[in-house]
Amino acid sequence: MSTVVITGGTRGIGLGMAQALLAAGHRVAVCGTDTDRVAEIDSRLSDAVVKTADVTDRDQLRAFWDTATARFGPIDIWINNAGISHDRKPLWELPAGDARRVLETNLLGAVNGSAVALAGMAAQRHGHVWNMEGLGSDGRTVTGLATYGASKRAVTYLTKALAKEVPEGVSVGLLSPGMVVTDLLTHGYDDPAQLAKARKLFNILADHVDTVAPWLAERAVTRTRNGAHVRWLTTGKVISRFATAPLRTRDLFAA
Repeated sequence: MSTVVITGGTRGIGLGMAQALLAAGHRVAVCGTDTDRVAEIDSRLSDAVVKTADVTDRDQLRAFWDTATARFGPIDIWINNAGISHDRKPLWELPAGDARRVLETNLLGAVNGSAVALAGMAAQRHGHVWNMEGLGSDGRTVTGLATYGASKRAVTYLTKALAKEVPEGVSVGLLSPGMVVTDLLTHGYDDPAQLAKARKLFNILADHVDTVAPWLAERAVTRTRNGAHVRWLTTGKVISRFATAPLRTRDLFAA
């Protein structure tokens, strides 16, 4: 069994992966920034380490690493999952504070998490770091999400660059969850008509956390090759879903 750390692991895909890993018998540590949420998840995941830590603060992540290793020993896998989005607005209309928070959480958070994990794994001479992709990672652009997309594009570059410089015995890779029904997916739609149009696409291509998270979790502990790129929503799957869409009905947002 592996010891797995997940940043941003108190909600969404991170929490789903943590639950799947615990069910499979792995040792898990997760962190988040909402203290009330952390306390709630701590009570639900009794076998896990659940701590408050802000990924934009490297010292907090070092303390989180120390807590996890004190409980479980060496860390085998570290997943930089923490991420946020912003309202869908042209860049010049997006408040500077919102842009900064997205860039600091998504990019600086991955930089800090990678630095802490790689240093610790170099000392223990083994381990794997995963960085989480998102919209923009492949260079595709979406109107109103320039800052978010840029942050995720940069995370992909960061990971590919790290694959060329990791210490002996340590590896890095990319996890791509595709479209997952979380707060991030539908965040920032001011126009109900635009949201309704987007939901039609989501009902074709998206999946629930409970579908994607166990699949990603299993591969996170078994596909730890340096430079690995694990994708849920492949090109073939996209083509197949569009081809079969007229033949099936999906409503991922039904109450």
